[in-house]
Amino acid sequence: MTARIDLFGNAVAGSFVKRLTAASRVFADAVPAATQELVKLRASQINGCGMCTDMHYKDAVAAGEDPVRLNLVAAWREATLFTEPERAALALTEEATRIADGGGVSDDTWQQVRKHYDDDQAAALIACIATINAWNRINVIAGTPAGSYVAGQFG
Repeated sequence: MTARIDLFGNAVAGSFVKRLTAASRVFADAVPAATQELVKLRASQINGCGMCTDMHYKDAVAAGEDPVRLNLVAAWREATLFTEPERAALALTEEATRIADGGGVSDDTWQQVRKHYDDDQAAALIACIATINAWNRINVIAGTPAGSYVAGQFG
């Protein structure tokens, strides 16, 4: 399987992905890195983005995350391995990623987010979710294959 377009080799796509990468630096330190990787992994699973699912699993493992927790991200509601703040972030991720389903972000989920995260952290979660959703769409449209990513390759 090969990508439909080389996102880094094409001038227009390359310019855009550089800017999207730079935008991610805004929220890099506002929320724990482990939570960000859980958010990125869950959104990527929902969106069917193999490249991002591969990347964020491998980056999280390289950063010391427990592979068992990562394997249970898709079933986080039934898993006992996630903290309450992580659960709030995962719920927000799911609802924000599935806005086309018509539900949007519920008041209950937002209350849980606000229980665990201050204004800057909540804004960082919103930015993280929006950014990974953009990356997912870019990679799905481009047909970027999964499996060859090496942890830390882009970071």
